[in-house]
Amino acid sequence: MIELRKADQRGRGEHGWLSSRHTFSFANYYDPKQVGFSDLLVINDDRVAPARGFGKHPHRDMEIFSYVLEGALEHKDSMGTGSVIVPGDVQLMSAGTGVAHSEFNHSANDPVHFLQIWIAPNVKGAQPRYQQKHIADEEKRGKFRLILSPDGADESLLLRQDARVYAGRLDGSETAKLEVGADRYVYVHVARGSVKLNGVELGEGDGARIRSERELSFSDGHDAEVLVFELRNIEVSELWS
Repeated sequence: MIELRKADQRGRGEHGWLSSRHTFSFANYYDPKQVGFSDLLVINDDRVAPARGFGKHPHRDMEIFSYVLEGALEHKDSMGTGSVIVPGDVQLMSAGTGVAHSEFNHSANDPVHFLQIWIAPNVKGAQPRYQQKHIADEEKRGKFRLILSPDGADESLLLRQDARVYAGRLDGSETAKLEVGADRYVYVHVARGSVKLNGVELGEGDGARIRSERELSFSDGHDAEVLVFELRNIEVSELWS
């Protein structure tokens, strides 16, 4: 079963220097039907003006990763990490017992467009850690590259949850398939462009909750960049029970 979440149904946050779209409930946007999916709690699609950004603020017990689509994002945190994240990079911060960080547009002239995504961890009170890896475009071209996993398979970043995240690029005649376990949920987010998923067309910013589908088939991409989240088959309410 594929349940669509269209881009224009997302929450909106307009703050002058920041234009944000919230797939799930976040900050001032709340929809009781959109409070995450399995362990996936946040997908924020953010565009930040030049030289602006999010000042230092704390997190705890959350797996937070950033995926830059255009521009450059500057990261600093209380672990002493400082980095600039550009398209192709995957950055994962495991907040654990607590970490504070800031995120700013690294450019004084150009906007930055990125996704910030939160996944609930399977352990609380762990040691905070930071990971970043560049994945070349050809590793995602016409296929799905594992970028986050609980075991670091295929040189993916280590995620503290029974979840796997894939990134793929499709255009023109390129096609790709993913096999899904019978006991798994999946969330698909189209970061840019458009693509067909099992014959259903998804545009930029669209998402899909997927249950009881063993094979995902992607085709007819138009400059598509897609993230696929393979998740536990639990509902969000079970996280807090």
